[in-house]
Amino acid sequence: MQKQDFLKEKVRHIDVTEFDARPLIRAYGDMAFQARNLATATDYVNRMMADRECGVILTLAGSLFSAGLKDAVALMIENVVDQDFFEALGFRHYQGSPQVDDNQLRELGIDRIYDTYIDEDELRICDMTIAQIADSLPPRAYSSREFIREMGRYLDKEGVKADRSIIYEAYRKDVPIFCPAFSDCSAGFGLVHHQWNRDEYLTIDSVADFKELTQVKMELGETGILMIGGGVPKNFTQDVVVATEILGQDQPMHKYAVQITVADERDGALSGSTLQEACSWGKVEMTWEQMVFAEATLALPLLISDVFHRGEWRVRKGRALNRIFKEKARV
Repeated sequence: MQKQDFLKEKVRHIDVTEFDARPLIRAYGDMAFQARNLATATDYVNRMMADRECGVILTLAGSLFSAGLKDAVALMIENVVDQDFFEALGFRHYQGSPQVDDNQLRELGIDRIYDTYIDEDELRICDMTIAQIADSLPPRAYSSREFIREMGRYLDKEGVKADRSIIYEAYRKDVPIFCPAFSDCSAGFGLVHHQWNRDEYLTIDSVADFKELTQVKMELGETGILMIGGGVPKNFTQDVVVATEILGQDQPMHKYAVQITVADERDGALSGSTLQEACSWGKVEMTWEQMVFAEATLALPLLISDVFHRGEWRVRKGRALNRIFKEKARV
């Protein structure tokens, strides 16, 4: 088989506006196990949307955009980063299979994310575009928010070659995106290339990320979090509550908290740790919190469809939170 035999069927991103999940979610509420948990979580997210004084923070972990959830997440911004930018440059993810000869894929230059394929040559173009953006900026320490905003600026200048781009929509709406483990993705290769070939270079400052997201919490006051997956984004977002206390700028615990995850809490790892546990740290209130133990591509489209069609989000105004940060001069 040749490369084109594998890269044929594109992953198509689900359009949650095409179907109305409200009747299904209502029925789930009368069931048990994760069906009822998802219904409860959806109710809490709708409460979050209806609460005009509450800022909403979305955390994402895992290969969600390559799996077909990009448009659903972009819809939330309209009305992370690496995989979205890859498609914004005009490249695509392809349907594949986990039952495949990975040695053959490697020889053909195809990367696999479970049952999804990526053209390695196209991925290298994406990496070098990241390097190009880095080369164009003054050498200093940047928060990931600052650098991702520059990625959005690049797309604004060069054009988006996809129906939707989360990075671009966030740039247009002044929505800050943080990626606290920025180097732990293909975009990190572009930054390595940038640093290797320059005497003076930029760096991504994870402490600046923590400080800036803490500033967001201070600006918003009351907040709710919708967490898809776990890992670094989950802890990063919850920890800002404690950070405000340490800085003498106490802010309330997250008022709402919903997490969709397949991780197990029994091994003590962060991804599966319950929201009740987070309350013991002073991070999350116990009134409107819900864990949903389900895989994101199954649960999230139903949740977002219900939220979209209930329409509680219509009462909200854009916060344009990027504007709270003073933009440093570009040379």
